[in-house]
Amino acid sequence: MDRPTFVYDGDCAFCTTCAEFAKRRVSTAARIVPWQFTDLDALGLTEAQCAEAVQWVDPATGATAAGPDAIALLLRSSRPWWRATGAVLRVPPVRALAWPVYRWVARNRHRMPGGTPACAVPRRSGLGDSRPSA
Repeated sequence: MDRPTFVYDGDCAFCTTCAEFAKRRVSTAARIVPWQFTDLDALGLTEAQCAEAVQWVDPATGATAAGPDAIALLLRSSRPWWRATGAVLRVPPVRALAWPVYRWVARNRHRMPGGTPACAVPRRSGLGDSRPSA
């Protein structure tokens, strides 16, 4: 595992659809893999981290990121058009909005194109917190 790795939820049809799009269109040297079929220990990741958000690990630079920050790094590792899009995701006002949008998509991924009811994220229980875990 000497190249960057982007890790997503392979049990989610929406996530898999997005990952397949990235594999076909983003043209990156990074591996794009479902966490369920990846050696998480070798990447320094836990199942909990991967269930919470997509992950980016670059062993060459030591860079790690989650959620929209991971997506930005994936995009920045590719062709110029996608690199520019990844850079825009890192601009402070855009980045400030990226996490709430990412969380909204995660909560609703079973309703997104390619999503299925199996993609729904279980709700946390306790202390009245009904927010989803991803």
